[in-house]
Amino acid sequence: MNRRNALLLAGAALTAPQINPARAQEAWPVRQVRIVIPFAAGGPQDIPARIIAERLSRRMGATFIIENRPGVGGGLGAQMVAQSPADGATLLFISSSISILPTLQKQLNFDPLRDLAPLTVVCDVPAGMMVRADSRFADLPSLLAEAKANPGRLTYGSGGVGSANHLAGAQFAALAGIETVHVPYRGVSQAVNAIYTGDIDFVFGSSVEVLSHHRQGRARLLGMTMPERVPAVPDIPAIAEYVPGYAAPNWFAMFAPKGMAPPMMARLVEELMAMKDDETLIARLGPAAAIIRMDGPGPLTAQLTAEIPRWRAVIERAGIGAG
Repeated sequence: MNRRNALLLAGAALTAPQINPARAQEAWPVRQVRIVIPFAAGGPQDIPARIIAERLSRRMGATFIIENRPGVGGGLGAQMVAQSPADGATLLFISSSISILPTLQKQLNFDPLRDLAPLTVVCDVPAGMMVRADSRFADLPSLLAEAKANPGRLTYGSGGVGSANHLAGAQFAALAGIETVHVPYRGVSQAVNAIYTGDIDFVFGSSVEVLSHHRQGRARLLGMTMPERVPAVPDIPAIAEYVPGYAAPNWFAMFAPKGMAPPMMARLVEELMAMKDDETLIARLGPAAAIIRMDGPGPLTAQLTAEIPRWRAVIERAGIGAG
């Protein structure tokens, strides 16, 4: 290279646009991102997760896809995310069952507080206690009265041993001072079918899964598991109105593997929190009585830290095993 060409190249280098590292971080992600749901396809998490994936794809310049990885009560998919590289390519969308896993699934090689980075609670999803429309139980007091008069006679269903709704029922029995029999199913939809066939007396399920049955008049909700009445269904009492101290909050949340670069984390949290007023999310979740949160990592960390020991006490008191 002669001296003239060398000077021209040097001048071009000085005048070329310089890449700002901060701006480069804004370009993340630049590839496909998996949002892992650790439950079978078709569950209540799928609807909000797909809405979020579609919006993130539009806003962040990458393709966000949903990947269902069921197994071990949500543990297999959650563990996979916890053990994935913290490069922004893998995220977790999970229910409040994440607070149950450390106690119930001790064989799993991860700890949600140690190995996952909280992004946000997506929404609170109230659960309800439901009976068939022609059930002999017109209200919660009548069910409690029969349960107390006939210990061990009443049966309730849930989506499986150790599921959030199983524990909602176990806590209900413990605080009400009654004895009931839990019948696990492979999903809440099967448990709902069981109340229609008369195989069980009542079922616990998320509002996403049971509220439509109540509104159609096919079934009746006797109470909700939130500490207070749910604004979307004010006519349905909180179970706590008849069983003081009862609460079994259910929620959906998003996590990343621990160690994600702070600029990546900040950008992702910013985009998620901006969805609090997303019209599509509100339109799809509002009718199911879900309450959109999108309030960032701090509240999620606090909620998980408080609920892990609380559910541990419920599990140990009831003698619940993973099954």
